Amino acid sequence: MNSKEIAKLELLIVTAAIAIAFLFSLFNSGAAPNLNNEPQSLISTVTGNFLPNFFDFLVISISYILLSFYVTPELNKKEGAAKNGVLLTFTLISIGFISGVINVFWATLLAIKIIYILITSDQKKNELQLEAGYLVSFWIIITSVLFFSYTNSIVKLYALLVVPFVIMLYLYAIYSSIPKSSKRVWKRTRYFYSMLFMAAFSTAILAMITIPITLNNYGHFNNLYITFFNINISIKELLTHGDKEANLLVVLLGNFLTQLILVTPIAWRIYKDRNALKTEEIVTLKTELGKADANLNFLKSQINPHFLFNALNTLYGTALQEKAERTGEGIQRLGDMMRFMLQENVEDKILLSKDIDYLNNYIALQKLRTSTSDGIIIEIQIEEQINGLLISPMLLIPFVENAFKHGISLQSPSHIKITLQTSGKTLYFDVHNSLHLKQNNDPEKLQTGIGLQNVRQRLDLLYPDQHELIIRENAKEFFIHLTLQLSGND
Repeated sequence: MNSKEIAKLELLIVTAAIAIAFLFSLFNSGAAPNLNNEPQSLISTVTGNFLPNFFDFLVISISYILLSFYVTPELNKKEGAAKNGVLLTFTLISIGFISGVINVFWATLLAIKIIYILITSDQKKNELQLEAGYLVSFWIIITSVLFFSYTNSIVKLYALLVVPFVIMLYLYAIYSSIPKSSKRVWKRTRYFYSMLFMAAFSTAILAMITIPITLNNYGHFNNLYITFFNINISIKELLTHGDKEANLLVVLLGNFLTQLILVTPIAWRIYKDRNALKTEEIVTLKTELGKADANLNFLKSQINPHFLFNALNTLYGTALQEKAERTGEGIQRLGDMMRFMLQENVEDKILLSKDIDYLNNYIALQKLRTSTSDGIIIEIQIEEQINGLLISPMLLIPFVENAFKHGISLQSPSHIKITLQTSGKTLYFDVHNSLHLKQNNDPEKLQTGIGLQNVRQRLDLLYPDQHELIIRENAKEFFIHLTLQLSGND
């Protein structure tokens, strides 16, 4: 059976159950003894039994239909958030439960239906509707258990009358008051006074309902009751049971203090924790995106025609000077470099020794190009690494590339000094080179390669608070110092 067929079968079963329950309620009402032994007229039977029961079960049916054919599609639609009608449906069920129109049994079934809908719905776009649905459902179920069990009437009053206002004010704080206050100065003070006003306002509304009932002067509201099958528990009975003033004090003062002392700080804390979690998720996504983007940019920068053209030119110039030996060495090193870029560069972390092998191959390849030129000094002091330290690939090579690109001139004295050493898990990396302005007709004048800005970005994303990069430059020299905290191959 598909979902539509299951929904139709469920509707048929629920409709039949509601109809049967309605007939039984009429029978029970009609079977009640007449204290005056006077025959009831048709009008009194209809108005006294049929219409009230019909209205109650009509509200139950409408609530179920709204949950099945309005709330469910709204929470599962692919585009946009659910409409406010979802919250109105939850409100309708809550009011029906408080007023006794929806009895405990049916209210509990509707609450379970709501929970099922929420569990199977889209959890990302409808945070307000989802949270409201869960809170209303759990409130109905817990209150039903309290009324069905032998519980103190004050606890029942608190659960029935105060908790709904607690839920409403909590949702108001999380989704309205705190977001608005956070955008202004004195946000904590604004939030507190906002919640103070709402606590007083909700208490005033509760007082308008409960005081007249307690004083037996509230007309229709005197008949409000919670029902479980044939057990009727009136709100008036709960309020007037025992000490009426104490009951009122519990409801009114309990509501005000709960809103102010519990809901206000808890809502603030929950909102801040959620924001921190969302911020952490955004940072993580940006980090992953930045890593992928930086790697892609690096690969585009390195494995492209420009890089291969320069490498081939180097090998071609070498081949003119010697017949095979140096050319073979260059080709071998180039092959090792290409293999590293295709295999190792896709990993998040690699052995520092492998990254250094790539550096040495690159430096050796560049030395082939400059070995016959006088006035070029290349000093390399790179420690051999056997300590199992791990590093993100391709973090060091851009600095070396930059040094050879801007620090070597075949016509002018040039120098490059590269040092790399480790102490514990700390890497110290220095590159010091001369600077030579490119000629206007030099094709590399406008080429920036991967760029130091890209390296900065990768360091910030991959090693936040774990690195220090110092760059110094004057008219003739360029210097970088990098301190990096590495992880071990544990």
